[in-house]
Amino acid sequence: MKELVTVFPQLMIGAQTTVKLFVLTLIGSIPLGILLAFVLRSRFKLVKAIVQVYVWLMRGTPLLLQLIFVFYGLPLIGIVFDRFEAALLAFILNYAAYFAEIFRGGIQSIPFGQYEAAKVLRLNKQQTIFRIILPQVTKITLPSVGNEVINLVKDTSLVYILGLSDVMRMGKIAMERQASLLPLLGVGLIYLAMTAIFTWLLNRIEKRLDYYR
Repeated sequence: MKELVTVFPQLMIGAQTTVKLFVLTLIGSIPLGILLAFVLRSRFKLVKAIVQVYVWLMRGTPLLLQLIFVFYGLPLIGIVFDRFEAALLAFILNYAAYFAEIFRGGIQSIPFGQYEAAKVLRLNKQQTIFRIILPQVTKITLPSVGNEVINLVKDTSLVYILGLSDVMRMGKIAMERQASLLPLLGVGLIYLAMTAIFTWLLNRIEKRLDYYR
């Protein structure tokens, strides 16, 4: 266990990259997912079809393949990102597609009478969306969004393939240096801790939203 204690500071340095990627992915993908969800419910057939193809591609191909494509493939046509930017772009585009489908289902579940009631109250389209629709969609979709958030915690380990100094890579380096599997145990503990923290936060948010029932 002494080996695990000595390597833990290095793992925590890698965890900073992991948490940064996690937080920025949520900041980018959730608003984009909401926007795409409304596009999927729109009457603009061409734009809707483009978004449908995008969602199909993102959900139908592995995130690992998308990471490789963004970092190694795009430079072939002159689009170059550094390792973290490539990882962040791939993660946002991937998770936005999943969130789009989740929010689309939530929007679709709102009774049409809600929109008619908003018109009676003389609310404009923006007010209807932000005051009537989105609060209900948030409550309806929270469990599914929570599952994706937990999946995101674990999926961040995929950036190891790009050579980023995340917690997974730091653990592997320590494992090879010490010829021991204990550093990987430390990596597992960090992921479990992150999962536990975000699960607790999601449960708290869900309880706060109980008044929408």
